[in-house]
Amino acid sequence: MTLAPYVRILGRGPGRSRSLTRDEAREALTVILKGDAAPEATGALLMLLRMKGETPDEIAGFAEAARATLPPLPRPDLDWPSYAAGRTRGLPWFLLSARLVASAGYSVLLHGWNSHQQVHASVRSALPHAGIPTALNTQDVARHLANGNIAYLPLETLSQPLLDLLQLRDHLGLRSCINTVLRVLNPGAANASVQGVFHPPYLTLQADAGHLLGLPSLTVIKGGGGEFERNPAKHASAFGLRNGTPWEDSFADLIDETRRLNDGETDPARLTALWSGALTDPFAETVVTGTAALALATLGAGNPDELATHLWTSRNRAAA
Repeated sequence: MTLAPYVRILGRGPGRSRSLTRDEAREALTVILKGDAAPEATGALLMLLRMKGETPDEIAGFAEAARATLPPLPRPDLDWPSYAAGRTRGLPWFLLSARLVASAGYSVLLHGWNSHQQVHASVRSALPHAGIPTALNTQDVARHLANGNIAYLPLETLSQPLLDLLQLRDHLGLRSCINTVLRVLNPGAANASVQGVFHPPYLTLQADAGHLLGLPSLTVIKGGGGEFERNPAKHASAFGLRNGTPWEDSFADLIDETRRLNDGETDPARLTALWSGALTDPFAETVVTGTAALALATLGAGNPDELATHLWTSRNRAAA
């Protein structure tokens, strides 16, 4: 089987082309992930989708095909994807938010890839400073979730074929729908997920795809650098699902301070210092608690704002 029928559907021209159905999208990515597609056809398909604009059905179909290739994983309470490029963000304070949620007894599975892995403020370099272990294999995930309720699973460990598709950006010069697919992938089949976007149109795209995929609870925000991270100095709009039903809400700013998330700081050791109490930074603390509160609300926790504040003030202040 080839990709030709699906490329033809998308590329017939004005008045004749159309979007892929969910089934067609699932079939197309299945062909690609099996290695049966010519690389030229894969690039053509992804760029035609990019130019047309992906639909929720296409994203859901792609996600279903991708899930079918994944190894079995333990089911976490919360799915937390991290696939932003990382070029416009500062330190990843949201990692401490994920750790805070885990301290409440919820298991959290972060998974991801960030194209600018080598910068000092990258997610990968900050993980040890946030006290979050990296799973070296899929079996490692269960051990880390059992021991500390949190783990980071690199995309290259989860699925090299999906990473290969994601990295086609280096050859095509543009992102593709694979970035969005990975955000909604939910490899551990959690019942709750938090997702960030950089471009506002993807807020509803990911929320609608989550609905099609039957996700019970989801919160999508325009977050710091495209991650699920709330800027406390700005109003936040959220979209997603509650009890499987489409939901949206808005949240006022949390702090009266004008400050960018990217404040020029690049030393990930600041995460350790903030958690331990060696560093006092009210803005960063509010990033952590405000983001954690949204995640706790997604999990159905009562009084999430108060709970996040309590967890922060009573956290283990030993160095990460």
